[in-house]
Amino acid sequence: MDYVARTWENIDWVTLILVGCLLCYTLTKYLYPKRFQEFVLLPITNKYFLVLGKGDEIKHPFNILLFIPQVLLVSLFFYLFLKVKQGGDFENPLLLFVQICTGYAVFVLSKFIIEKLIGTIFNFETLSNRYLYQKLSYRNLLTVLFFIGNLLFYYVVEPSAIALLIFIGIIALLNGITLFYSYKTNRTVIFNQLFYFILYLCALEISPYIILYKVFV
Repeated sequence: MDYVARTWENIDWVTLILVGCLLCYTLTKYLYPKRFQEFVLLPITNKYFLVLGKGDEIKHPFNILLFIPQVLLVSLFFYLFLKVKQGGDFENPLLLFVQICTGYAVFVLSKFIIEKLIGTIFNFETLSNRYLYQKLSYRNLLTVLFFIGNLLFYYVVEPSAIALLIFIGIIALLNGITLFYSYKTNRTVIFNQLFYFILYLCALEISPYIILYKVFV
């Protein structure tokens, strides 16, 4: 049997981040067991939105606790992507990771604030709140895949640019499916505000990710 030699670096800080994310998930499940149970069943049923997702609950502590691992895990994955793309280690990896975390958090929160403002200005705040809540919930759930992916690429499988791009493609596909389901669920309200919603899609759902793609790829 042939063995593949793998060069190991000091990734103690990566281990601490992953353990911290796991503790965050555990704490969330402990504090909100019923809500967490419905949350993990989102791929099977939308009971989470029907029972626990009514109204504007984006600022609920449950969502905040899940948003923290989202920032850390997505940033950790993109740090690895940049490292593989560069072909070597960074001079100060932890500082770069913090910068990626900050950039990601600012991007998501700024986008969220702008979306809320647009919903208020164009008088479709109810739709905007519901859509943002559903999108946040699905992305928090997809973050679990980033947790698994980080474990595999940091500790089990030698990461390559192709493998990481395939993983990103799978995440993007699943994210697209969740968005389509959200649009389908709110189709009646969307059709009533179709023009503004198309403007919203072009300006805030498509353009930012095209820009990010150009930056990282």
